[in-house]
Amino acid sequence: MTGNEAAAEAAIVAGCRFYYGYPITPQNEIPAYMSRRMPEVGGTFVQAESELAAINMVYGTSAAGKRVMTSSSSPGISLKQEGISYIAGSELPAVILNVQRGGPGLGDIRTSQADYFQATRGGGHGDYRTIVLAPDSVQEMADLTRDAFDLADKYRTPVIVLADARIGQMMEPVEFKKRPKPELPPKDWALTGAKGRPRNIVKSFYWIEGDLEKFNLHLQKKYRKIEEKEPRWEEIETEDAEIMVAAYGTAARISKEALRLGREKGARIGLFRPITLWPFPRARLAQLAETTRGVLVVELSAGQMVEDVRLSIEGKVPVDFLGRLGGAVPTSTEILEKAENILQETMEKVG
Repeated sequence: MTGNEAAAEAAIVAGCRFYYGYPITPQNEIPAYMSRRMPEVGGTFVQAESELAAINMVYGTSAAGKRVMTSSSSPGISLKQEGISYIAGSELPAVILNVQRGGPGLGDIRTSQADYFQATRGGGHGDYRTIVLAPDSVQEMADLTRDAFDLADKYRTPVIVLADARIGQMMEPVEFKKRPKPELPPKDWALTGAKGRPRNIVKSFYWIEGDLEKFNLHLQKKYRKIEEKEPRWEEIETEDAEIMVAAYGTAARISKEALRLGREKGARIGLFRPITLWPFPRARLAQLAETTRGVLVVELSAGQMVEDVRLSIEGKVPVDFLGRLGGAVPTSTEILEKAENILQETMEKVG
């Protein structure tokens, strides 16, 4: 399957029966797939009149306690930001899939990772966060989409699956394994009709002075819990790495090949791949910085995740950056050469 199709089927496997979207490349396989599959499983597919309409349909369906998803690509996700802020401010679970394209503006449909800031800093107005999962394969598109629904329900929060065009469009084998049903809190907050019980209210508006601050402090407490419990990452050859590459998504796939080529030449290069971009796995990265000479951050952007890497490392070792923009991607050889140059420079400084 393609990554887009795998994510769509994974949502259905996870129990999603409501999908609302609007066409934009390079994620169009998702609504196309959902338009066929949702009727087959008794679900609802709506091609909304706009991205704004789609995210507000998500808001309403989530408020009724149902598993729901939308998807789009960069400019379309920008249009959804007000609704995502409302969903976060109402403490509702929702899954949003962003298959990034080049930007700013309409840009192009090629691979990019320039939406990192938008995804990891909330994206819309107000003090809120979204959990952000970053797949680097078609299998992870499936696995992390399923995880996204559980995390959304567990914490009553929007979860973004942040892919890029190559991950969404590439075709690889994928397996949908049976999983044990997770223990999740009951949705006793949902708007299911108040007959026989006190009524529920879903809102993000607080007009009494002090109430909004109290609610925001509650949100921040929840976010600290997520930061403590949910960071995920992958490490490859970090035990003896003199230079460590940090990358996610397509950039991580290319970096894995650079690591392999470097190891064949005797260069001790490791890879640190964040799987949760928020919460960013700061603590582990800080630990690894104690045993390496430097870190090379590889991104398909002008440099966004590199800021989280620098904040995590706090100046313990030098952090260098290699970025390609507007749909361009670095080669594994280019990454290896950059890593070798950094290692040479650090050795010369020590010597």
